[in-house]
Amino acid sequence: MILGKPTEDDMSLRPIQYQWAYDLYQQAVRNTWFPHEIPLKDDLSDWNTMTEDEKHSVSFIMGFFNPAELIINRSIAFGMYPYLKRPEMHLYLAKQMWEEANHCVSFEYVLETFGLDKEKIYKTHQEVPSMKAKEDFISRYMNSMIEDKFDIGTIEGKKSYLKNLIATNIIFEGIYFYSGFVSILSFRQRNKLKNFGSMINWVLRDESLHLQFGINLIHSILEENKEMLTEDFANEIRDMIIEGVALEVEYNKDLFPKGILGLNADYINQYVKYVADRRLEELGLATEYNVKNPAKWMVGSTDVLELVNFFEMQNTNYEVNSQAESTEGDESVDNPSEPQKEDKNTKK
Repeated sequence: MILGKPTEDDMSLRPIQYQWAYDLYQQAVRNTWFPHEIPLKDDLSDWNTMTEDEKHSVSFIMGFFNPAELIINRSIAFGMYPYLKRPEMHLYLAKQMWEEANHCVSFEYVLETFGLDKEKIYKTHQEVPSMKAKEDFISRYMNSMIEDKFDIGTIEGKKSYLKNLIATNIIFEGIYFYSGFVSILSFRQRNKLKNFGSMINWVLRDESLHLQFGINLIHSILEENKEMLTEDFANEIRDMIIEGVALEVEYNKDLFPKGILGLNADYINQYVKYVADRRLEELGLATEYNVKNPAKWMVGSTDVLELVNFFEMQNTNYEVNSQAESTEGDESVDNPSEPQKEDKNTKK
């Protein structure tokens, strides 16, 4: 069984019982990168010519991303790692925790390079209601894992574990992060902040593996605990995701209060709803929003970005290719008022 407190029988890596977890660990190791490999100072000339609304969007995203990586690490350390029996799971989660720490340091590098007001940005996630609401939502499920009465051996304990995994992996990493990704990468679509865009590519590359690990883990837990497969529990998970999206919609209104060239809150929220539907489908649940993908360029501009919607595209080219990062596509950002039609050929 995958869930439970590890015993002496769980202290040997081999024989490996969940090969997919070990394969993802090996892939994650091959993807290892460091923030100062990216010459962010080359983006300063772009930064200095950006409008106040554009700078607000970047600063706002940093205000969310900076603590978010550490929140995820807390959830892994206290709510996931201790209740998985197998060493191959522990190997991957240990690498993921290092990656989240590396992302946090990377965003510190952004703050330092662009000369942003650190103290102000550090307080953003506590002072902006829409951002705090997202963190409180995740904390609600994470905190349930560290209560004294928590027992992974009970059906309710297993449900709490799965709900924390859904909140952290599917909603936080698999939906919330994409507002930031599409926003920052839209600047590169206009030939701005190209090196920052490369950093986000590398973060996105890591997050794609985190998402794949989480989805595989969710399905493995459900396969081994079929008593959890009830209509009521499925609806509870579905309602969690819908609630999470509603919080993200409000957050994006604060991210883009006026909108910038080629980008506004409606555009981002349509993309978020599109991504949320893909997450629901992958969990075996019915879609909720049924909207078109307004940011088809997120799928097709580079191999890295194809991983954003790995539910729809088969692509195993996860490894870091530092030579490719300097030759990104220069397509314009799609018009938010004219979302592209879904390409049926990208379906799995």
